[in-house]
Amino acid sequence: MITLFHRPKTRSERFLWLFEELGAPYQIKEVVTRTREGGAPDPANPHPHGKVPAISDDGVVIWESPAIALYLTDKFPKAGIGPLVGDAKRGPYLSWLVYYGSVLEPAFMSKFMNVAVPVGTAGWVEVEQAMGFIVKTLSVGSYLLGEKFCAADVLYSTTFAMFGASPMMPKSPAIDAYVKRCTERPAFARAMAKGGA
Repeated sequence: MITLFHRPKTRSERFLWLFEELGAPYQIKEVVTRTREGGAPDPANPHPHGKVPAISDDGVVIWESPAIALYLTDKFPKAGIGPLVGDAKRGPYLSWLVYYGSVLEPAFMSKFMNVAVPVGTAGWVEVEQAMGFIVKTLSVGSYLLGEKFCAADVLYSTTFAMFGASPMMPKSPAIDAYVKRCTERPAFARAMAKGGA
């Protein structure tokens, strides 16, 4: 049994959804995390910085959303939402997972913190540039990998749902339609009933 270390109304909710998509057995352990007001890390939380999400699979701890998504889709391949080694979509799948943590999240955090993105520095881009690339991708397919839903869509659509009503993200009918397509999946409803928002 895999344990999801979870705090409601955080990014760990997306893994309730992913477990439901995979049809995989899991249990939820709610933990306390630090907030803007402070607080101490929860000693029951194995995440190295006291954050969520994190999972434990027979004592093996995996943290960071892209790593958890990859780990789970490789462990539970029958659901078909994570291309396996040898599949032509494996490379794009890995790229979308890494792009999420290496490019998209830093872009959003830079904007949230009102920090100018240093042009030409490392992999940093502005939110508008990242979103332009994603909108272009979605103009030729329903999901990030074309017409097939994958675990990367869980990461992206939940982020876009979270920021969609704020000035953090440029308005886009394509993104709105994408979020709606993703969150209308039955597994999303099951997940929200089990501990989501």
